[in-house]
Amino acid sequence: MAKRAVANTTSGTAVLAERILFILVAVLVPCCLHVVFRIVPTEGKMGVVQRIFYFHVPSAFAGFLGVGLCALFSALYLWTRDRRLDLLAHASAEIGVLFFTIVLLTGPIWARPVWGVWWTGEVRLTSTLVLWLLYMGYLILRRSAESPDQAARFCAVLGIVGALDVPIIYYSVEWWRGLHPRVLKISGGQGLDPAMGKALALCSVTFLLFFLLLLLLRVRLGRLQDDVEALTLHAGRQASPAGTA
Repeated sequence: MAKRAVANTTSGTAVLAERILFILVAVLVPCCLHVVFRIVPTEGKMGVVQRIFYFHVPSAFAGFLGVGLCALFSALYLWTRDRRLDLLAHASAEIGVLFFTIVLLTGPIWARPVWGVWWTGEVRLTSTLVLWLLYMGYLILRRSAESPDQAARFCAVLGIVGALDVPIIYYSVEWWRGLHPRVLKISGGQGLDPAMGKALALCSVTFLLFFLLLLLLRVRLGRLQDDVEALTLHAGRQASPAGTA
């Protein structure tokens, strides 16, 4: 059985990293908005709605990072049963769901004026929705398991299995042609205008830094929750003999 954390041991290094990431994100977000809405040229065919691309794609990158880290930390947790790895896996899944929610919301907003429909049943979109549902199930399982240790074990398995959907999402536009563009394909794709590529890179870095900031904050919150649970349990044990005397 995994040993639950008893004391909050957030290091000064982690707090410093949070502050540095917060400053970087606070500086980069207005830079991204300026570049996307004032610098980048309007795409000729899709028009102004294409600018949602600079939020849609970086959100997908951050979501994939969340799924990948969740699978990695889940595998390490099953091997070591270290509570800190379970906290990292849980936080990665939670933040990954957040960014994939942005992907699923911005995608139809972009698709409706460009494709003429909000949603199609093509594999790229469907497999992305499946991934979101899998990790929503992961979060629900966290709350419905009989014990925290059981939740950690079951969710670790689900976190690994869910990540198997990522290659399907990535290669789906190659294996099954559909309406979804292939502009990010390294070979054979249409490529990006250099200004668009730079804007995408800036937004992607900003989203990934924001992901890391949220990850550190969520892990610290998880450790504090462990402390509260441990103190509550300890207080209950201390009060029990007096209450029954």
